[in-house]
Amino acid sequence: MSKPDSPAGMSGNRAALARTLRAFVQMLPIVLGMLLLTSLILAWLPRTGLQSLFGRHESLDVLLGAVIGSVAMGHPLAGYLLGGELLAGGVSLIAVTALIVTWVTVGVVQLPAEALLLGRRFALWRNLLCFLSAIAIAYLTVAVLRLLG
Repeated sequence: MSKPDSPAGMSGNRAALARTLRAFVQMLPIVLGMLLLTSLILAWLPRTGLQSLFGRHESLDVLLGAVIGSVAMGHPLAGYLLGGELLAGGVSLIAVTALIVTWVTVGVVQLPAEALLLGRRFALWRNLLCFLSAIAIAYLTVAVLRLLG
């Protein structure tokens, strides 16, 4: 028994492939713009002297790290490299942990694309929960390391 053809005369698999390809082509400019903006932010970050922003208070440091990581989201490897440089420059572990976790989980730059593809409410809630979770993870990481060391 064969499957009936879709209204356009294509089989079910071909119609699904055509819809997927069309959706990918429509999303391509959004994804490309997001990647270009992220690259600009990554190129700008090392020149800003981030170390001078930290060191005032633990609560402010963790919040600042989370905000910077949220805006400058990127590849995890780049986040770890930046985190290592910040640690070497005297930035606290809690701030670096918050920065790295938000770097890979929260994406302010990609929020418009995410809202278009997945819905505004979902995108906002996901980013907010990831932001708050990153702060909690930073505190927990430092607390566990203090217990172990």
